[in-house]
Amino acid sequence: MISRRDFLQASMAASAVVGASGFGNWARLAAQQALTQDQLLEFDTFGNVSLIHVTDIHAQLKPIYFREPETNLGVGDNRGVVPHITGAEFRRLYGIDDGSPAHYALTYDDFTALARDYGRMGGMDRVATVVKAMRAARPDALLLDGGDTWHGSYTCYHTQGGDMVNVMNALAPDAMTFHWEFTLGQDRMRELVGGLPYAPLGQNIFDAMWDEPAEHFKPYELFERGGALVAVIGQAFPYMPIANPGWMFPDYSFGIRDENMAAMVEEVRGQGADLVVVLSHNGFDVDKKMAATVPGIDVILSGHTHDALPEPVLVGETVVVASGSNGKFVSRVDLDVRDGRMMGFRHKLIPVFSDVIEPDAEMAAIIDEQRAPFEAELTEVIGKTESLLYRRGNFNGTWDDLICDALLAERDAEIALSPGVRWGPSLIPGQDITREDIWNVTSMTYGNAYRTEMTGEFLHVVLEDVADNLFNVDPYYQQGGDMVRTGGLGYRIDITREQGSRIGDMTLLATGEPIDPARSYVVAGWASVNEGTEGPPIWDVVESHIRKQGTVSVGQNDSVTVVGA
Repeated sequence: MISRRDFLQASMAASAVVGASGFGNWARLAAQQALTQDQLLEFDTFGNVSLIHVTDIHAQLKPIYFREPETNLGVGDNRGVVPHITGAEFRRLYGIDDGSPAHYALTYDDFTALARDYGRMGGMDRVATVVKAMRAARPDALLLDGGDTWHGSYTCYHTQGGDMVNVMNALAPDAMTFHWEFTLGQDRMRELVGGLPYAPLGQNIFDAMWDEPAEHFKPYELFERGGALVAVIGQAFPYMPIANPGWMFPDYSFGIRDENMAAMVEEVRGQGADLVVVLSHNGFDVDKKMAATVPGIDVILSGHTHDALPEPVLVGETVVVASGSNGKFVSRVDLDVRDGRMMGFRHKLIPVFSDVIEPDAEMAAIIDEQRAPFEAELTEVIGKTESLLYRRGNFNGTWDDLICDALLAERDAEIALSPGVRWGPSLIPGQDITREDIWNVTSMTYGNAYRTEMTGEFLHVVLEDVADNLFNVDPYYQQGGDMVRTGGLGYRIDITREQGSRIGDMTLLATGEPIDPARSYVVAGWASVNEGTEGPPIWDVVESHIRKQGTVSVGQNDSVTVVGA
């Protein structure tokens, strides 16, 4: 007798054969002009329940360039498996032709040349077109937003998330979970969440004082779809007070809360749920561990780590879906749900090529309305880039190198530190750098650029702590970001070693001298989680630096030596 897992594996394989799973035929189309909207949206409707997933939009309303990571290393059981495979190896795994649209959308190689061929991606007016097409085929499809939506742009900052709430209300999701939204502050969060026309979910969002589920955030929502009862359980980012300033939301606690998740799964099953979906902002490796730990979850819609995978990953009998970031992709999952269980599925990761997909006129008008009060500030040209500016990769990105250069120069520092966040679009060589572009990689509610002194010993502790967040073999100890970016400081990292022994050969690049543990160094950085951090906003620091440069060029960064990759 075939097991349910084997049946689902067969379902995935059959789905891939007919081209309805993953990226379908668009992966092998030879040139951009061969792409059509109909081909991108083609899907043989299957089963009786449809899920539409968007996540980690980071307030990107307009089409953008976004380069996928060159380096995304896994450790322990996740070494050498997706999403920790990049570039040509990733393309070989999925049968993606070099130079194809999928090459451009899903990997980093030849990004500049392919960007000139295929153009920008995303744009919420294009996302709206995709979603409306899916709903036309399956009117009762569930649209689920994985969070990191009300954060990451000039207009989002200046409207305190209001622009994104207005846009997403027009898109009309059925439920949402959260991460960076909480850095708007708990009062603003309550104000926005209280007015949502859809379900704000987080089974792991608790009242910090009473250690009980928090008001305003439901653990789950039940939906009748296709003759089946679908339970959507929310999983907000678990590590909020560690990765972000806890003083901004002191009334809330988070955590993974596996036991509570298991109780919620049991509770919804007891209410007759035929399908259990977790709308997650854990990060992909954490979601894989949760799928193996908590029984009874059918589908996890994964967010936070910005992974875009053309095929779901099956963990036991749980289907884990990764839908990318910045509005580049929309996932559709069709499921055959009957007799109280998931019997099979079809999946497609749809790339939002903005030159191919027609913008939705209604959404375009709403977006323009949100941006209109700020248009002059957004479009002001600050400089130009001769280099590809990107963020992503475990150890450095050229946007982060430029930010570190600005901190060193503008704050008169020996060493610069910049957070290893994964949000922020790319710019290709020859583009103007506008104020909007700078804000797209710096916008946050605690962006002051500090200047302080740190001993060499303390700098070592900082690097070790961040490295453990990234390379602890237990995914539950990983917070999902990348390594802190450094300017003026080089080091060696062995990702196979334990915390406290990964970082060595720390060097002050200006002199070539080893970092002295006892000496104090002048350090500039930003995004400190400490309350009351003083200093100019990082976007002003970067703008001033770029204005002085006029045209920026970022050289190759060889300051980090990686061992054990």
